[in-house]
Amino acid sequence: MDHATPSNREEQTRRVAESLKRQLAPFCPLLAASDLVELMLNADGTVWAERLGQGMHPVGTMQTASAESFIGTVASTLRGTVTRENPILECKLPGYPPFEGARFEALVPPVVSAPVFTIRRKASAVFTLAEYEHQGIMSAPQRRAIEAAVAQRHNILIIGGTGSGKTTLANAVIAQIVRATPQHRLVIIEDTSELQCAADNAVTLRATVIVDMQRLLKATMRLRPDRIIVGEVRGGEALSLLKAWNTGHPGGVCTVHANHARAGLRRLEQLIAEVSRAPMRALIAEAVNLIVSIVRTDSAPGRRIDEVVAVTGVTDDEYQFVNMEDP
Repeated sequence: MDHATPSNREEQTRRVAESLKRQLAPFCPLLAASDLVELMLNADGTVWAERLGQGMHPVGTMQTASAESFIGTVASTLRGTVTRENPILECKLPGYPPFEGARFEALVPPVVSAPVFTIRRKASAVFTLAEYEHQGIMSAPQRRAIEAAVAQRHNILIIGGTGSGKTTLANAVIAQIVRATPQHRLVIIEDTSELQCAADNAVTLRATVIVDMQRLLKATMRLRPDRIIVGEVRGGEALSLLKAWNTGHPGGVCTVHANHARAGLRRLEQLIAEVSRAPMRALIAEAVNLIVSIVRTDSAPGRRIDEVVAVTGVTDDEYQFVNMEDP
């Protein structure tokens, strides 16, 4: 049992953060940059960075021994170790500059030839939908369609591949929700602290190894939410979320990994199949009102809204869509 007082624990965390800063010193200025998305170490010792709208580029090198030491220090914050028998570490870095609670993923041999890690920064600012349009990431009709969906309390599914910007876009939609309906009570569920919400009346729940999203969604129904927002569905909790959206809690937002609108709904089917064999296309078509697909691009600004489509129903077992950019 940890008998440290809150002030002692805070001091311990601060000291760990200072140690990590010393070990990562050459890259700390970059890590503190407001436009940094991810800092990545490859097994060959090359460190890569992704900055908003600029893609990935190499920014230096890190020796294997230094990487092992850094990963070991991070593991110590969890009172654990990374070994050949336990070669994967997933956690949050300390909430001190320049780490600010960034998401950390590390792997060591034998699953890789040499240490590998990724530091994914939390968004330092919340972009508005208007800024997405101004930067050329979305069109004016796409922005208006999303704003109308928020105002009408439609459920919005945000889809995209890894690193496509789903979470940042979800933050923009949440900001629009707060702007359009400041009186609404929001319940946000995620397994990693990434979503940002400025609502006066909001509760954030975080899944753990012991308490999963499925259980949190059940608890959510007793928290009097007006809107339910899920950072990302990865399993059978998708069914609980859709049922919640369909039973008096419309106007939610969720993200899922997929490459386009139809693939996003098929992904929901696959996740639901983990807990139910019953056909669910009618439920999905009823619960998901708008799909927003975001993709990475090689040219600036590095992201583009690929599709904004309304789900209008199911006919002959096929989902029906309306492209919201059509006149």
